[in-house]
Amino acid sequence: MNGMKNGLNGVARLTHLGVIRAMGDDAAKFLHGQLTHDFALLGLEQARLAGYCNPKGRLLASVIGFKRSPTEIWLVCPTDILTPTLQRLMRYVLRAKVTLADASAELAVYGLAGDGLRRVLSDTLPHNAKDARLPWSRADVGRATVVQLYPADGVARALWVAPASEAAPPGQALSTALWAYGDVRSGIVTITPAVTEQFVPQMINFDVVGGVSFKKGCYPGQEVVARSQFRGTGTPKRRAYLAHSAVPLTAGDILFAADDSTGDVTSDAVAPCGLVAQAAAVPASASTSTATAATGGFAAIVSLHTVAVEAGYVHAHQAFGPKVTLTAAPYPVVADV
Repeated sequence: MNGMKNGLNGVARLTHLGVIRAMGDDAAKFLHGQLTHDFALLGLEQARLAGYCNPKGRLLASVIGFKRSPTEIWLVCPTDILTPTLQRLMRYVLRAKVTLADASAELAVYGLAGDGLRRVLSDTLPHNAKDARLPWSRADVGRATVVQLYPADGVARALWVAPASEAAPPGQALSTALWAYGDVRSGIVTITPAVTEQFVPQMINFDVVGGVSFKKGCYPGQEVVARSQFRGTGTPKRRAYLAHSAVPLTAGDILFAADDSTGDVTSDAVAPCGLVAQAAAVPASASTSTATAATGGFAAIVSLHTVAVEAGYVHAHQAFGPKVTLTAAPYPVVADV
């Protein structure tokens, strides 16, 4: 499915994203001890999806991080969660040789999709550079950094981060509404204030999309995250799925499991079963063959108990509320973790 077919094609200015800059000899070491992924071994050709957890292993924030030099790392995250994330990180600097700052005013973040991304990479990368086109790889284009993201409905996507004084990347304009829809269809959750401290990383599939390293040392919440990964099979588990609803969905909305085919409203049959992690309206220009686009409405990434998904009855807002249609995440997921 190409970018022209589903509308995800071009360049979007992403003003809702900002950048935390970490500078100093200990920048990588410091972030390695705070985030869920390995920053000590982060190379200049790679980026990292990572979470920032509280001591209970619940995600306070998610970031996409990469090195601009051996002593400088940029962390991209939503602006509405940037300040509390920065302030919390700064509490733990202590004697580390690292300076943290909000660099959002100095930098511009764009989203590239379809032809917008191909045009940039074709001018800078050889066509056989496959690794440079994999998710969480990165390449410099002049003074800009291009970070590959997970695709949306088969459409390649990336972030372009550069000094604000630089010219915008070439390409036709892409609406932020379409970019937000593509973010949802990629199945990769971005933590926002509405869902902060709601999810252990595995609940939104971070363990299978490169958001957690289980080989690195300690970080806040590491013991809880590790137990969630390696515990037995006797307790309910939650995973992230794609969803569609005819009625509005927003991050933080509660979802319910209720079998409306029987009319059973007992406490065992009707219960909250998860949360909406991220949502977006389906734009009219997203004219794909998917059920999501064909029927309009709202697309979402939802975190649900797997038993509720297996039962097949999930409702929005209240028990026996509007039905939510579920599909699997668009990448392989190991169910039993």
